[in-house]
Amino acid sequence: MSESPKIPSPAALLKEQAIAAMNHSYSPYSKKSVGAAIHLSNGKIFTGCNIENSSFGGTVCAERVAVWKAVSELGGDIQITDVYVATEASPPWSPCGLCRQVINEFVAKECKVVLINKTGEELSFTHQELLPQAFDRSALEI
Repeated sequence: MSESPKIPSPAALLKEQAIAAMNHSYSPYSKKSVGAAIHLSNGKIFTGCNIENSSFGGTVCAERVAVWKAVSELGGDIQITDVYVATEASPPWSPCGLCRQVINEFVAKECKVVLINKTGEELSFTHQELLPQAFDRSALEI
């Protein structure tokens, strides 16, 4: 009797995909590769990498690339339940403020943000811990 192949856990799959996304980074200026994987409430996963630009203002972070890919393929009615960010840094880097705000636009009620690197370091936070008192659509209601 043969054993059935082991199916990776969602967390293991997100880690793997965030680290793999680093390989597509276009970072000739900072030389710092970042990869991200986001998991949506519908079970879909989207990845992104940082993409730098010589104007610097045109640079975009891995987390925002992943979110924009999800929205461009599924529309704005998405809910992010998990965000994995992979860097070479020790400790692993956290999303910048702008990425935190973009994630907040589509965050599910509960959203975990996990920071990882290739050596196995891992830090875990809730999105709310990283962006307390977030500015959101409720502030714009009249």
